[in-house]
Amino acid sequence: MAQTQDTSPSSPHIPVLLAPILDAINPVQGRWLDGTFGAGGYTRAFLDAGAATVYAIDRDPEVFVRAQAWAGDYGDRLVLIEGTFGQLDRLVQERDAAPLDGVVLDIGVSSMQIDQAARGFSFMQDGPLDMRMSQSGMTAADVVNTVDEAVLADILYLYGEERASRRIARRIVEARKLTPFETTHQLTKVIEAALPRPKPNQVHPATRSFQALRIVVNDELGELVRGLVAAEAVLGKGGILAVVTFHSLEDRIVKRFIQARSTQARGSRYAPEMQATVPQFEKISKKAIGPTEQEMAENPRARSAKLRLARRTAAPCGDIDAKALGLPNFDRMRLQ
Repeated sequence: MAQTQDTSPSSPHIPVLLAPILDAINPVQGRWLDGTFGAGGYTRAFLDAGAATVYAIDRDPEVFVRAQAWAGDYGDRLVLIEGTFGQLDRLVQERDAAPLDGVVLDIGVSSMQIDQAARGFSFMQDGPLDMRMSQSGMTAADVVNTVDEAVLADILYLYGEERASRRIARRIVEARKLTPFETTHQLTKVIEAALPRPKPNQVHPATRSFQALRIVVNDELGELVRGLVAAEAVLGKGGILAVVTFHSLEDRIVKRFIQARSTQARGSRYAPEMQATVPQFEKISKKAIGPTEQEMAENPRARSAKLRLARRTAAPCGDIDAKALGLPNFDRMRLQ
């Protein structure tokens, strides 16, 4: 097993956009849920600021091993839960059915996972082509070695927004006939050979493809939709929803969800029988909040981050159309 990073207070992990989240909450109190626990940055900040309880959820079992060094300092105020945030409503309500005062989600892969070559998330380090956050199920190697060329091209295009998806998929299929993919550098070299050399300040040629594979392996966008719906179900009136995203696919889903949930539907002359519905959320900020220059200098990971905040109303939960939120039209059964 790869070495884990230090998780003492001197650890370099910095929670992204923490300051504006705390500003929106002030004062911090009651019961909170951190749906993407990771190194525990948000969790510790909420507990230190006055939260009575924080439920901390993560699908990666390694994060709870790291947390053992400090979790005991908070006693029963900190509840660690292994699972996915798409099931946060069930995971919390089976412990306590009372409404939550807030839910925070930091979407995407954690810096700790990227830094571990053995997890296979990064094209910058050679390691097994894995990318599983939960360390179970289909790996990225399984995807590139087994799915049809057309399916692979769709994955790269839909989840990585890779315009050269067909060319890359073709090269991958050609290469795997000779040698199955096992490592990140094997895949990186094939992608690099399929694309022109990047110009200065352009992203690495493998960036979008690795993003696409990671997202599909972990069903990250489907999990995001489920997590938003679950958060709506557990938040009490006045409860805060805070979501930090790092690329356009994630942010589009969050933006559309909050927009749909904060808009009052009314009857019209075409459907006068339709009853007006009270929105489930109200926006706290009209636009996404980005990092300050100082935060980007101190934490380069924050550069592409966007924070969206909303406050729960007393309205009952509503139905949701995942496709209308921007979830790519991809049938995961095609991975079988």
